[in-house]
Amino acid sequence: MAEITTLSEAVAGLVRDGDTVAMEGFTHLIPHAAGHELIRQRRTGLTLVRMTPDLIYDQLIGMGAARKLVFSWGGNPGVGSLHRFRDAVEQGWPQPLELEEHSHAGLANAYAAGAANLPFAVLRGYVGSDLPKHNKAIRTIRCPFTDEELAAVPAVRPDVAVIHAQKADRKGNVLIWGIVGVQKEAVLAAKRAIVTVEEIVDALEAPPNAVVLPSWIIDAVCPVPDGAHPSFAQGYSRRDNRFYKEWDGISRERDTFLAWMERHVLGTKNWAEYRRSLERA
Repeated sequence: MAEITTLSEAVAGLVRDGDTVAMEGFTHLIPHAAGHELIRQRRTGLTLVRMTPDLIYDQLIGMGAARKLVFSWGGNPGVGSLHRFRDAVEQGWPQPLELEEHSHAGLANAYAAGAANLPFAVLRGYVGSDLPKHNKAIRTIRCPFTDEELAAVPAVRPDVAVIHAQKADRKGNVLIWGIVGVQKEAVLAAKRAIVTVEEIVDALEAPPNAVVLPSWIIDAVCPVPDGAHPSFAQGYSRRDNRFYKEWDGISRERDTFLAWMERHVLGTKNWAEYRRSLERA
């Protein structure tokens, strides 16, 4: 059953070094505040899973939290490269980053398989793609009924799923509406789940086509207003397009990136020690 608690307490109790962590949210409801808390608590050795790793994973990678990235598209939306992601792959800074790249369809099906407690997902996909040459997790399987060759990928079963949502009630049930992406599947597939929300309410009053996640599949609900910024939460905030553009310049060089992280995420506490550890990497 979900416990309503602070984000710092939820991360401290539920996210461990070396975990596989899926932080999902498509276009909106991206859990930026939760990602910042993982950085502040210095989680390391993480396998990060996300269909569209963008700014929050760029920050996690640049701060040395990630060992591996499982993804299906990576970039700064509408702008270009993720410079910290690129630096980790090309130069091994602050540490080397292992990659496992999928298509959107492949990774979405892998989440669905994990949610259904199946070992792998089957799909018509990757035809004509070079991805199977570079990703040993993409296999082929013969349909026992038609003999058709299909693609197969292992189920995604994170240790922790982290999402942002609009509302939770006082029992810990969570309401999501708008573009829902694979948040539901990520939570259902995970061993543990943290949900940050815009507000806690007495009654959810779900609109049509919304998703309600029951409290019994969630471990922690954390009230974090504007916890998706610079992405948005439909019905609560707008996307900060200006910041997405600014991030390209902020993240392009290591020094400007580290200075921004010190000022806006970490503060000055133990910063000198942290920076030295990155410089030694």
